[in-house]
Amino acid sequence: MKMKHFLAVAGLAAAGTAIAHGPANVLFKFDGGTGVQPFRSNAGVPALNTVAGVAPGGTPWLIRSFDAVIRKSGDVRAHGEGVLLAGGDGVGTRAGPRQVVLSLFCRNAPVPPAVAGTLQTTPFNSDPVDLDENGDFDVRSKLTNADGATPPLDCGDTVDNRPVLLIRTMAGNPAAPAAWFAAGLLADDKRDHGGHGDGHGDY
Repeated sequence: MKMKHFLAVAGLAAAGTAIAHGPANVLFKFDGGTGVQPFRSNAGVPALNTVAGVAPGGTPWLIRSFDAVIRKSGDVRAHGEGVLLAGGDGVGTRAGPRQVVLSLFCRNAPVPPAVAGTLQTTPFNSDPVDLDENGDFDVRSKLTNADGATPPLDCGDTVDNRPVLLIRTMAGNPAAPAAWFAAGLLADDKRDHGGHGDGHGDY
């Protein structure tokens, strides 16, 4: 009986651990990414493709694949591949950037009849990580703002009022997040994202 009781307790503990680290603890999942186009149209006039006050890279960029999980604790696990120039003489290379940082921007609550709120301009940043010669990177970090706070639970939802996750270069001395050259795409809840066959899964 003692052994059965021990096994039952162990099973409950394991189940509790699984729940604590399962979907209920996930704030956002991102599956896929899009590279930056430096310009957009503003009433027919070319304008910089600025997002949340962050300027774009000066040349088009691409990103081959991207997956990220952001937990309610602020922990972020991400893997990106193929962050490379999509134009200019350096096309197909990482050019100058040697480090990247993830910046999460939350949205304010929408004011009806609008379905999307205004984008906040204060980011929650990861630690910088190296960008290798193939444009690949891995992030194992925590997202925090300048005060050390993590993203709030009402940072955005997965319907229309979506947050924005930018992949940015590091620049300056001391290094600080600078231009963005790719953005993550929020995962589709209708699909199964338990794993992508690449060994990363939910990190």
